[in-house]
Amino acid sequence: MATSDDTIDDRAEEIVNEFMFFDDWMGRYQHLIELGDSIPLIEEEHKNDDTRIHGCQSEVWVHTDFENGHVRYTGDSNAKITKGLAALLIRLMDEQPPEAVAEADLEFLEDIGMDEHLSPTRQNGLHAMFKQMKARALYGASSDSE
Repeated sequence: MATSDDTIDDRAEEIVNEFMFFDDWMGRYQHLIELGDSIPLIEEEHKNDDTRIHGCQSEVWVHTDFENGHVRYTGDSNAKITKGLAALLIRLMDEQPPEAVAEADLEFLEDIGMDEHLSPTRQNGLHAMFKQMKARALYGASSDSE
């Protein structure tokens, strides 16, 4: 399991290895849903328009906070697959410096075939979530240092 000492690349590699364990996409989807069950849950008070991910068909919220110079994420969604995707991104970028989050990419999803197995709507939502999480990390880091 990922630790705060792991880089984003370390975590991406770990995720790829984990998903490659499954022979078919039904197993991979089930694993994604299980990841959603372990998401660091957002507090109800933070479920608002500021934390909502715009561009997702499902309702999904990701709260961004900062602790010791690192980004901290919590999230939730009303859809199991979307919640799993949020958990995947949180696992990738949580407890990382904002600069590392800004440099992160989604290439690891190609390695596990995720992009080709998501509907276009889910792909758009995933990319919107990723983009907004990165932007919030950078914005929060710059406003936190002022």
